[in-house]
Amino acid sequence: MQQHPAQVDLVGVGLNATDTVIPLTEFPACGSKVAYTSESVMPGGQVASTVVACQIWGLRTRYVGKLGDDEAGRLHRSEFDRLGVDARIVEAPGAASAKSLILVNWDGERTVLNRKDPLIALRPEELDRSWITSARALHVDGYDTAAATTAARWAREANIPVIADLDEIYDGVEELLSNIDYLIVSKDFPGRLMGDNDPERALRNMQTRYGARLTATTLGPDGVLAWDGKKLHHRPAYCVPVVDTTGAGDIFHAGFIYALLQDWPLGRQLDFSCAAAAMNCTAQGARGSIQAVAAIEALMASTPRYEPTPPLPPILLHSKS
Repeated sequence: MQQHPAQVDLVGVGLNATDTVIPLTEFPACGSKVAYTSESVMPGGQVASTVVACQIWGLRTRYVGKLGDDEAGRLHRSEFDRLGVDARIVEAPGAASAKSLILVNWDGERTVLNRKDPLIALRPEELDRSWITSARALHVDGYDTAAATTAARWAREANIPVIADLDEIYDGVEELLSNIDYLIVSKDFPGRLMGDNDPERALRNMQTRYGARLTATTLGPDGVLAWDGKKLHHRPAYCVPVVDTTGAGDIFHAGFIYALLQDWPLGRQLDFSCAAAAMNCTAQGARGSIQAVAAIEALMASTPRYEPTPPLPPILLHSKS
């Protein structure tokens, strides 16, 4: 008889990847040759990195995903074991685990090349409902859309809040979106989804159409713009020396989930998320600088923020709220 899994604070269903990070002094032009001096192989992936950050901050976490039976898969398993994450891994024999080649420019901006074997696509029938319903919150990225939708529906039925990190409009994403409570997406996603490049209007319309409690978009140096159904909230990013922006969005989501489960006010949730993401950008890799909660709060108290720039709504451009 299968034992029911232990209760956790967060379960994440979604991507993992093994990242090869290559710093560059200049980004290659088409047809050119550019020398590089180092490369680093480290674990990453959207949901996996979010889960790891929450585990480091003291939450009890579970990760659900699919790996090949290769060296990359073993790297992920080892890291989950080291940190104490309850990893529910579906193994695909003979398949290659997901990998990313990440080129990091001199200013810390990254360009990502992904490779994912179709054999490691997570399917709904490979999920166990108890993995999801024994958590206080669910986080999904939507890449394996059918599996993410199934997990989100189970969570909703159990009154468990669902947080999503979306950057692409995948086939079948409409049903997934209808099962999300906190929809926090990449900068260009609202405009592409809603056919409207006005960020405030797109966030409002997303919330109306899909019924999320909160819709938000991360904006790089401009921080985050969020709509809670009544009020628009803007929090600029913190000014830090940027080494590598890889994983900034993943750690933003981790910060939001951590703050949500502490039942902090929304403004503090967004501030903490921005600070956690900024701190992670000060070192190389998707999980390069996941610091303790106290260190993140110290950054919030001592670090200035970027000035907001268009195309934010004019009412927010000079707001310090």
